[in-house]
Amino acid sequence: MGSVRAVARPADVNLAIALAEAAGAPRAWYGLGRSSPGPLQLIVLRGGARLDSVMGGRAPSWGAGFALPGVRTIVIRADAGNPQQILSHELAHFALHDAVPGRVPLWFNEGYASVAAGEWSRFDKLRLDLSVARGKVPGFFELDRALRGSQLTAETAYGLAASAVTMLARRHPQRSLVPLLDRLRGGQGFSEAVLASTGWTLSRFEEEWQKDVRRRFGLVTWGLAGGFWLAAGSVVIWAAWAKRRRELPRRKALDQGWIVEPDDEAELPLDEAGPAP
Repeated sequence: MGSVRAVARPADVNLAIALAEAAGAPRAWYGLGRSSPGPLQLIVLRGGARLDSVMGGRAPSWGAGFALPGVRTIVIRADAGNPQQILSHELAHFALHDAVPGRVPLWFNEGYASVAAGEWSRFDKLRLDLSVARGKVPGFFELDRALRGSQLTAETAYGLAASAVTMLARRHPQRSLVPLLDRLRGGQGFSEAVLASTGWTLSRFEEEWQKDVRRRFGLVTWGLAGGFWLAAGSVVIWAAWAKRRRELPRRKALDQGWIVEPDDEAELPLDEAGPAP
């Protein structure tokens, strides 16, 4: 485990050891090169109550992992997803924090961690998100709030944040995030680094990113990804339910006064029923 200290209850000790070994190993990070997190504490737990006790009630109940670089601690819920994937995401936060001396926006921090951890399934969720398909793309301020909102809004927000980070890379002539990260590592402010590496002010980039999301995850893409069939199936189910509800009074009226006579033959003992035809 090297410089990683694992903390867990007896039932999760083996998992905690495996995660600690993975955490202590050097790895290559997107746009930052190869590094290891250095000394840290890894806490593995289960359940929202246990999470509240460790995080002091400051973490959302749906959260799966938390990086606390200031105290060199990572908290992982073993019952909230793939622990190895969660660990990669939180370690990416450490890698970015250790490399960049200044502050970065929350959307960039979470978007970078999602991309660096290879969480490409977040883009699949965007393709199936009807609100995004309809063009309801938040600005960066609203995106930061959504990342700390409910689980439903946060899932979409993480995908949007990741898409913004990948667009920062696509915008540079080298189609790489390295030039932006190099400027940040050198102490340049985030807005200045975006302008220097993309040619756009941060507000202009925000507008172009919103257009890009609408184009890439619009209604056509949503339909091709299965949204059309999901909507069509819902319509069919609703129509069947409505028809059944409309016909219910008539069916009840038809049922009144009906008397079903008993089947005499079925009541006979087997030796009196006669031979089968």
